[in-house]
Amino acid sequence: MLTQSENRLVPREGWHVMHLFYRIDHSLWATLSKDQQRTAMTKLTELVAEIRSMRDTYILTFAVATPKADLGFMLLTPDLYTATLIEKRLTLSLGADVLQPCYSYLSQTERSEYTTTSEQYAEELKRDKKLEEHSDEFREAMAEFDKRMDHYLQHRLYPVLPNWPAICFYPMSKRRSGADNWYSLDFETRRKLMAGHARTGRTYSGRILQLITGSTGLDEYEWGVTLLAKDTIDLKSIVYEMRFDEVSAKYGEFGDFYIGMQLPLDELFKVVCLSVDS
Repeated sequence: MLTQSENRLVPREGWHVMHLFYRIDHSLWATLSKDQQRTAMTKLTELVAEIRSMRDTYILTFAVATPKADLGFMLLTPDLYTATLIEKRLTLSLGADVLQPCYSYLSQTERSEYTTTSEQYAEELKRDKKLEEHSDEFREAMAEFDKRMDHYLQHRLYPVLPNWPAICFYPMSKRRSGADNWYSLDFETRRKLMAGHARTGRTYSGRILQLITGSTGLDEYEWGVTLLAKDTIDLKSIVYEMRFDEVSAKYGEFGDFYIGMQLPLDELFKVVCLSVDS
């Protein structure tokens, strides 16, 4: 059983996020008897079910396309001690050395510093739509904005991710070299560039669910980006289109892309050739 550690390392807001990628040692797997293989798969299945029963804890399971990895997990949970325990349990779940870690990424859910504030939106309503501050139209627009932003912040910090079949993960940073140093720009310039980037993303509403998690000081890059989709064409299209935004074209630096198929474990075992009958 997974037990809560006496130690706790929970951020003031948001959750820890681990992306875990493994290769399977099929030579070692083949040395196990059929009963041992069934027991190992049952152990992993029960572990995933146990993780999903934990409060504020979610795990996505997916087969990875291409030989970069065989299978992956995306884990979201508040406590870093718990996340680490789960990661070790997952790694050992099919038997020592059957799952070989080949890539991992640690980040945290976070709010965006470029999100429009209530004060900024109020000024936009007065400037662009010529609404009077005490009018019914102004109050209704502000109430709708606050409701929308509450929902947005809840998703950023405490997301519930759908079981859409296609999943993409990649890390990224903002460039810090030469004339294209993102961190030498003033805040208002950065905010306007990010607003244009966000407008591109909103055109994919209903087709792409995007979760950006922060990793500055936690891993090699500054953010981890997770995209969920129903069609890989949408994954390809949104990444391609966003690269024309100045914020990516001039300032974006990207790590490797990992593409997977989100599956329940019984199907995942078959796809990665771990099924006893495969």
